[in-house]
Amino acid sequence: MSQLEVRPLRRLDAEFSVPGDKSISHRGIILGGLAAGTTRLRGFLPGEDCLTTLHALQTLGCRIDRVAPDEVLIEGRGGKLLAPAESIDCGNSGTTMRLLSGVVAGQPFTTRLFGDASLSRRPMARIAEPLRKFGAEILCEGTGNRPPLTIRGAQLKAIDFTSPVASAQVKSCALLAALQADGKTTFREPSQSRDHTERLLPAFGASFRTDKQSIILHGPQRLEGTELDVPGDFSSGAFWIVLAAGLPGSRLTLRRLGLNPTRTALLSALLRMGAGIMEKIEQTSPEPMGTISVQGNRGLKATTVAGKEIPNLIDEIPILAAAAALAKGVTEIRDAAELRHKESDRLAVIAENLRLFGVPVEERPDGLSIEGGRTLVGAEVESHGDHRIAMSCAILGLLAKGRTLVHDTACIETSYPGFAQQIALLQEVSR
Repeated sequence: MSQLEVRPLRRLDAEFSVPGDKSISHRGIILGGLAAGTTRLRGFLPGEDCLTTLHALQTLGCRIDRVAPDEVLIEGRGGKLLAPAESIDCGNSGTTMRLLSGVVAGQPFTTRLFGDASLSRRPMARIAEPLRKFGAEILCEGTGNRPPLTIRGAQLKAIDFTSPVASAQVKSCALLAALQADGKTTFREPSQSRDHTERLLPAFGASFRTDKQSIILHGPQRLEGTELDVPGDFSSGAFWIVLAAGLPGSRLTLRRLGLNPTRTALLSALLRMGAGIMEKIEQTSPEPMGTISVQGNRGLKATTVAGKEIPNLIDEIPILAAAAALAKGVTEIRDAAELRHKESDRLAVIAENLRLFGVPVEERPDGLSIEGGRTLVGAEVESHGDHRIAMSCAILGLLAKGRTLVHDTACIETSYPGFAQQIALLQEVSR
């Protein structure tokens, strides 16, 4: 079993970039496959999750060439995909399964989507409901509306749908179906979730309008191939931002980082905690991109994260919990029950591992209460096959006294190839 050994980092003075944004890479591949003509993605994330989406579109008849490790050319099929000869393996990627469901729901064939043991535990009712309203037939083979999914595509009819949760995956699934549906689709959510799909659709020639928390899209629409530069993944940069914020005297610059405001709620939380962070946006369309500079100080303080802030912070809560472990006082994380249905039960696993580092934690049904400010001690911890847990524990290890050993770290490759090498480089130059 793979593992990562980490020792305390004495100092941090670094400038680098992180790999491409996972969410944008997924969507670029899917929209490029649906479009007519050629799409070029530069900065594509060659992590396992995004490669799973790439292989899925190839199975559906799209020609995709890797012209460089982080650059792909996609020959789209103009909205007319081919029936897959076999079931499509979505691996560990919930994004692949949920977004692809919206695509194949509007195709004239039947598709079966399956994944690994972790993905097979994740609920799919939230996408099955709108897709059935569009007119597709969906069978959730697992108990409790869980995968595998068998989807019989149809000529879709537009719907008026209000999602009970703010979820970028649910919204994106519905918009991908709406592109193929006859008539006016209206999609609403209780608060704004990540808006990568909405930002990318105009780049591929699609049109829609927004009204408060509603998106209104008239279908069907034809997409056209384009060229797209994928910024660095903010969720990957978040690990280094917290490391620098929690290490006194540190200096860090991250360049070409995605700064979409529906992704950067972590910055607001860290600023409330007293972190020294400066943000400079250098590109605004289709995705904001720029530079983050962080200076470590000697006193993070506790905060509360809850309510409408949660949807745009959901992936960063594991590393925010690491910041909370360093912050003086009690940090409250609430309204985050969704974390129990990720690659692991993240609330339970975060609590388990923080205690091993010497941090008092109270676990609640929808969140955590973390008492920070104590000296962290190195620990031997389990990732439970969850990439964000593994990386968050590695960052804690860099800030703790003594040796830290993180078990089952192969999962990191799903989202951040090169993470362990970056840690090794930082440790080398800090000696």
